[in-house]
Amino acid sequence: MRIGYSFWGFLGNGITDTPDGGRSHRRPLIDALLDRGHEIVFLQANRDLIEAGDDLGNAYTFHSGSPDIDALFLEWRWAIDGRNTTPCGAEGHTCDLHRQAELVTRYTVRRKTPTAIWDKDRKLRGESVWRRVPHVTICEAALEPTPGAQRLLFPVDDRLLAEADPVALAERPRDLVLGYVGNQYHRDEHFDRFFAPAAACFDHLVGGKWTKSGRWPHVRFLGRLPFEAVHGIYGRSLATILMLPETYAAVGQMTQRIFEAVLAGCLPLAPADIVHADHFVPEELIVSTGSEVIERLTHLQRIAGTQQHADLIASCLDRLDLFRLSRQVDVLEAVLDAAADPLAIERGAA
Repeated sequence: MRIGYSFWGFLGNGITDTPDGGRSHRRPLIDALLDRGHEIVFLQANRDLIEAGDDLGNAYTFHSGSPDIDALFLEWRWAIDGRNTTPCGAEGHTCDLHRQAELVTRYTVRRKTPTAIWDKDRKLRGESVWRRVPHVTICEAALEPTPGAQRLLFPVDDRLLAEADPVALAERPRDLVLGYVGNQYHRDEHFDRFFAPAAACFDHLVGGKWTKSGRWPHVRFLGRLPFEAVHGIYGRSLATILMLPETYAAVGQMTQRIFEAVLAGCLPLAPADIVHADHFVPEELIVSTGSEVIERLTHLQRIAGTQQHADLIASCLDRLDLFRLSRQVDVLEAVLDAAADPLAIERGAA
């Protein structure tokens, strides 16, 4: 299948000043599709080359026009005032939304090309017309996706899961008790309840864009980090907290931060208000209050480097199976097949 793939971000490390969280899983997903014999054509500007000077070994195909494709896959973009809603050429303008509209009009509307929309940021309204178009499938990275949508989680490479060694990770020296990498977007409530109280008690660092941090003067914010530095922060940290926007927590949508942390041996504490939190972490790592975070971190300090610590990391690694890349590629192939033959779903259900 020749798949036209649209996204607005990077395949490689990209640049530091970007909110693109897809760098941990986008390229492995693409490479897995290529390994299964599909052809991928990226349908937007090559930002890796233009902005980061990375030609990615010339391993990928980009096309700014309208090539022939069998299916269209969109990492869904939405309107951001002052950025992608401004005229082309305006200062600070990004053309992701314009290009997406062009692709949807040309392929999805006019040519009836089978289309999959991955609504990674949960921006598509429940009443969106795209949820009712037979040759369009909506995918969401949630354990409880919107009715009618397909579950497509953020994938973690099978190879990384196979190579992770809990004992070696537990024995690694760590100078931080608590670390976090991610942007502020709608995480203030979790930060107030869970991270800020613990930050007053333990060595910690926070990487990412936090523009309104004055209410937490005791917290050490680093600002945005190069993507390649993320593993280093988690590699230095005994634990992290899986802070989510309410819209994610309510449907069990876990971000890529969980496997970025666990693969570095950093234990993730999960707030109890995350739906299906026990699918993501062992029961002993689920917390309901800031006081519980402090208690758990104190306990983790006591067992650091022991077999008990290694067992806990192993238990977290086991739960990453949910995100296994090969599983997600199976889902995506089934979604594209179904979009190409929407009646097959009805026949299967009959």
